[in-house]
Amino acid sequence: MRLGVLFSGGKDSTLALHKAAEKNEVVCLITLVSQNKESYMFHTSNIDITALQAEALGLPLLRWETKGEPEKELEDLEAAIAEAIREFGIEGLVTGAVESAYQSQRIQRICDRLKIACVNPLWKRNQKALLEELVAEGFKVIISGVFAYPLDAGWLGKDIDTEMIARLVQLQSEFGVSPSGEGGEIETTVLDAPLFKERIEVLDSAVDWRGTSGVFIIKKARLVPKQPQK
Repeated sequence: MRLGVLFSGGKDSTLALHKAAEKNEVVCLITLVSQNKESYMFHTSNIDITALQAEALGLPLLRWETKGEPEKELEDLEAAIAEAIREFGIEGLVTGAVESAYQSQRIQRICDRLKIACVNPLWKRNQKALLEELVAEGFKVIISGVFAYPLDAGWLGKDIDTEMIARLVQLQSEFGVSPSGEGGEIETTVLDAPLFKERIEVLDSAVDWRGTSGVFIIKKARLVPKQPQK
């Protein structure tokens, strides 16, 4: 089946892509670029990095602008998917949905109207297990946004590794924080993954912290050769 991936550049959509590619042909990435930083539907932090990620994956990227207005942004999503059907002949859409019924139900309805499959490889997976899989498979993922107490600016730009997973699981037991950010607590950016032909190197960055939340802004980045496996 020819698949397009609803792609934010974060850990969930990237892992979903990798899983979908094991049994199907991924032919394009679809990225919604929202002007609304509070969008319930779309990841916004470092969304422009998807261009480098697409290049690293060797896949075409369909970028679609949206104002991010509630419900209206769903019309924009449907228009983007329809364009991917016309341009790339996709027969299904891959999402990185894990827990969010709000997102998954709306995307499913769009796919039903467009008569394509909706593929959710991560749906209802254990969140700790998902993070552990990312580390085990060699993904390099950084935290690019934090939006919940007790997370602070010190988390921004940090790698998700074994130690970080343990810290997130501890916060789950103490504060109810979702380890993989399914409650909107964190956003992530993927800098390397098994299917990347090159990795992303961050050359310049900044932290924008406002009150109780903030983002790690990648100001400049480039693709570089992968480091040899040890």
